[in-house]
Amino acid sequence: MTTQHDCTLSAALLEQIASQGLDALPDLMRTIINAAMEAERQQHLGVGRYERSPERRGYANGFKPKTMTTRVGEVTFAVPQVRDGSFYPSALERGLRSERALTLALAEMYVQGVSTRRVAAITEQLCGVELSSSQVSRATAQLDPILEQWRTRSLGEITYLYLDARYEKVRQDGQVRDAAVLIATGVNRAGRRQVLGVSVSLSEQEVHWRQFLQGLVARGLAGVQLVISDAGYPLGDGLQAARRAVFGGVPWQRCQFHLQQNAGAYVPRQEQRAEVAADIRAIFTALNRHEADTLLAKTVQKYAKTAPRLSTWLETAIPEGLTVFAFPAAHRRLLRTTNGVERLNKEIRRRTRVVSIFPNEASCLRLVSAILMEISEDWETGKTYLTFEAA
Repeated sequence: MTTQHDCTLSAALLEQIASQGLDALPDLMRTIINAAMEAERQQHLGVGRYERSPERRGYANGFKPKTMTTRVGEVTFAVPQVRDGSFYPSALERGLRSERALTLALAEMYVQGVSTRRVAAITEQLCGVELSSSQVSRATAQLDPILEQWRTRSLGEITYLYLDARYEKVRQDGQVRDAAVLIATGVNRAGRRQVLGVSVSLSEQEVHWRQFLQGLVARGLAGVQLVISDAGYPLGDGLQAARRAVFGGVPWQRCQFHLQQNAGAYVPRQEQRAEVAADIRAIFTALNRHEADTLLAKTVQKYAKTAPRLSTWLETAIPEGLTVFAFPAAHRRLLRTTNGVERLNKEIRRRTRVVSIFPNEASCLRLVSAILMEISEDWETGKTYLTFEAA
């Protein structure tokens, strides 16, 4: 029997919202979350309130108050309990990891004395409370094992592998240095995206990339048919050397969007830019590889005398962006570029910009991991990214 959950707001609460407006948000949040948690407990037990059923999987055991700091202030929730202690509502956990990680990153700077007044003000503004070192330690103990477990989880067959990187400012030995944040995402045979891994390090670029890619393989990554990435900053030769070492037999697709941007450095005159961009775009949007190669040969010849550096670059670089023609036409639009990962980076940048300078690599990894973990969960439970034909 399907249990109906009554989530109707009481007349008293509706009147309170009407009279108090935004000031009533804490009570509204408490009511909604409490209702969601109780519904989740009923689902966990397999029966509704006061319902008798042979399918019952346990017994309710009242409620336990829990006060949490939220964006609308402190709210005390009634957390449903079960007798055997096997239940804890996901409503209190999901969606809070990245906010908790941001709190930790800011609080670590405060505890270590980095721009203390500024960081304390930001922490209070974002989280509604300033954290002490003991609170940071307790929160870190809860969060880090969860993130570590996610970063080291087993992987499986991934058809398309996207690689990208960005840099974050990290303090080390009294100096501010650039730490590379490596990100791998992928699409599995079910057509769903997921974030496969993330790594933060100040180490030499090729070594970092090689260790990162080898780590993905060690966790079970297999079945990769195409690697998609850029070749310029901040990836550079380090990624290419590591990719060839770890995925040497896998085709590589260079991001067409970045290729289009890179071409500008080889155009000798400003008035030629639009024409060159149109010529490259025509190559990329060709119907097939043969047509693309034909257009490329004509374009190389077209600029051989007026822009010899451009002509040479086109001949060597553009073919790296044409590998996608060997894959299903329905997939090509999403395989041509790393734009999907770029949007991921924008979300990371939006959050890390508040921190500005991380006190250490671990703090940076914690925040980025929490953000990516939540995004990956949304991807895996959201719409299908690509559709594969049945074998």
